[in-house]
Amino acid sequence: MRDTFFATLSQLAKENKNIEVVTGDLGFGVLKPFWEAHPDQIINAGIAEQNLTSVAAGMALEGKTVFTYSIGNFPTLRCLEQIRNDCAYHNANVKIVCVGGGFVYGSLGMSHHATEDIAVMRALPDVTVLCPGDLVEATAVTKAIAKYPGTCYVRLGRGGEKKIHSDNIDFEIGKAIKVREGKDVAIFSTGAIFEEIAEACEILKENGITPTVYTFPTVKPIDTETICEIAKSHKLIVTCEEHNLSGGFGSAVAEVLAELPSHARLLRMGMNDQYCTIVGDQKYLRDQYGISGKKIAEKILHEVK
Repeated sequence: MRDTFFATLSQLAKENKNIEVVTGDLGFGVLKPFWEAHPDQIINAGIAEQNLTSVAAGMALEGKTVFTYSIGNFPTLRCLEQIRNDCAYHNANVKIVCVGGGFVYGSLGMSHHATEDIAVMRALPDVTVLCPGDLVEATAVTKAIAKYPGTCYVRLGRGGEKKIHSDNIDFEIGKAIKVREGKDVAIFSTGAIFEEIAEACEILKENGITPTVYTFPTVKPIDTETICEIAKSHKLIVTCEEHNLSGGFGSAVAEVLAELPSHARLLRMGMNDQYCTIVGDQKYLRDQYGISGKKIAEKILHEVK
């Protein structure tokens, strides 16, 4: 997903010389094609994410469209005050990009896991939060935020994500995308966890359940219209995210449902308000914390019995 992001951004930077990248001394293999093609549109600010973010805000306020880039929690939690005060408060045209949402850097431990970032970033006024689920969504998101005013947060997978959509999707910031039509049960997912949703759907199919499936590349603003429509036509809505349940994607859906007079039941799936205390690769940690395809299917089957 990160390679797709930079390939798309490089093409955009060719067309728009106001696009700039500011990185924190990492990702050179991924960034090399960009800096070779656009040496005057990239800055290595060093391992100094707070300064990096303030520099990006200053550049944006002078007319640039600035993409900050780092891994895990580094471009968000480490410099939260600068995002809040320098970027969001001024509605600065800064696009904060995290590669490695969730357990991507699983073997490096919780310091490198991004499992609270969605909640933190969507709590900031005037920050748009996007979590593409595959390469097609990543391309569409990159193109959209390059033209979208104000501060945005983009949470990317690291790479190897399976394709969800055909090459052409009707993408719009703030809108969910239907993947399949089903009945009774609806599954909403955000970000790169979709591969687990696909596995869960196969297990559910074997048990006579065909869920409606939507991806939500945008967490904020959330697609209220789609949530309301599905809440009226389905018995159960399941949200899945590689993130803490407190304040994340499932919470955003719950906030919409809470204001409806009647609605489907809601099952939120993610980390149960905890830190990851074990080490392993992404697939292993997903299973350990109940968000593998098998565990998702098991919980849904238990819920519909």
